[in-house]
Formats: sequence, structure tokens, C-alpha cells
Amino acid sequence: ATGNYHRTLAFFLAKKGFSLRLISSVAAARTREALYNSWDKNDPKDAQVIVHMLKTGVTQYYHDPLIHEINELQELSKTHFQISLHKVRIQHSILTHYLPLYFPEAEKYMTNSRAQWFTHLIERYPCRAAVEKFSQTEFIDDAWSFVGRKVNKTAFLEDFYETATQRVVNAELLTLSSF
Repeated sequence: ATGNYHRTLAFFLAKKGFSLRLISSVAAARTREALYNSWDKNDPKDAQVIVHMLKTGVTQYYHDPLIHEINELQELSKTHFQISLHKVRIQHSILTHYLPLYFPEAEKYMTNSRAQWFTHLIERYPCRAAVEKFSQTEFIDDAWSFVGRKVNKTAFLEDFYETATQRVVNAELLTLSSF
């Protein structure tokens, strides 16, 4: 298979009743290296390698997505992959760019890549100042619904609040002591 160029030919041959086999390009490359002691790719050698793999049964059944009616499943799988990829990119962007600049103390609370509550919490409180504008009790009441199903939400939110406000106090002390 090269890109999607094989799909039209495979569909046509399957409709005509041919049994179709799929040969992995990686398996073909490894077999070519083993048979010819060379990684050098050329068409005559590749044809011999493919015949050898067909004879030895080192192939896979080819299931045409349209004929076997798995096209929708294949598209859903590809869509899920793209969503997961974007989700990881956003997570890494938050961890490597946003948090170090604006709220480095919050990084320790991101414990799971699937934790939506952390994204909601950071969206609601994007910096220390957003936390600091509340008293501790007000913050806990306001943030309660964002944190998800924690065993001890109160202790978690108290720690989050203390971490956010402690950094501000330390920064102010450093500024005052430099004069």
C-alpha cells in the first residue's frame, strides 16, 4: 500500500472476486534485508520479496472498508485519533508554556492527562490573582463544582488556595527586602 492509491484497485479486484492480501511495507523491508543482506530498495527485488512473502504466508487479509462496511468505524477511529492528538498538544502547551509563565505553582495539581477538571479550574482561575481575589472560604465555595470527584475536596481546594496565595506573599517579601 502506498498512501491510498491501492484502495481503488483493491475495491475493483474484490468486486471481481479476487482474494486480496496486504503486505506490510515494514515487513517487506525487513524481509528484503534478510534475503538480500541489503536495505537497498528496487522494484525487481521488491517483486521477488512480495512473491516470497506470499509463498510463506507472511501477509494479512485485506479488508476493504466499503465492501466489508467498516468505513464508518474507520472514520470514527481516525477522528478519535485526531482529537486525542490535539488534546495532547493543548495539554503540553499548557504545561510547557502557559503554566510556567502565569501560574507555575498549579502544575503540581495536574495529575492526569484526562482530568477535565484541571482545565476547567485553570480556565476559571488562570493566574494567582484570580485566586487571591477570594477569601479562602469564598474560593472553596466558588471552585467546588470545578474540581470533580475528589475524596477530600475541601483539603485539596485549601491546598490549592494556599499554594496560589503563598507565592504572592513570598514575592512581596522578596520585593520589600530588596529595598
